This record gives sequence, C-alpha cells and structure tokens, in this order.
Amino acid sequence: MSRNYKFHNPTGLYFVSFAVVGWLDVFTRNEYKDLLLDSLEFCQKNKGVKFNGVL
Repeated sequence: MSRNYKFHNPTGLYFVSFAVVGWLDVFTRNEYKDLLLDSLEFCQKNKGVKFNGVL
C-alpha cells in the first residue's frame, strides 16, 4: 500500500490490514509493541481516529 494513501470520507468506516516484512515479531517484543501502541494513541488523540475492533 502506498504511504500517500488518503481516506476521503471522514465519517466512513475503514478496514485496514497490514503485513509485516520478514515476519518480524512485532507483538512479542516490547519495543515494537510500544511503538505501535504509541503511534495508534497519537492518531487517536491528535487526528480524531476512532478504533473499532473484534476479538
């Protein structure tokens, strides 16, 4: 996916998926997990992003 992708409908609900290069163990190493969570929190607080999830 392009890094320049833009969401054009601010009230829309989007499904986002991503792949990890080389199967990097993102969720087992704290430094990667914390970086991901910090980035998501930044988007929530500063960009108005809302997250919906299903477990």
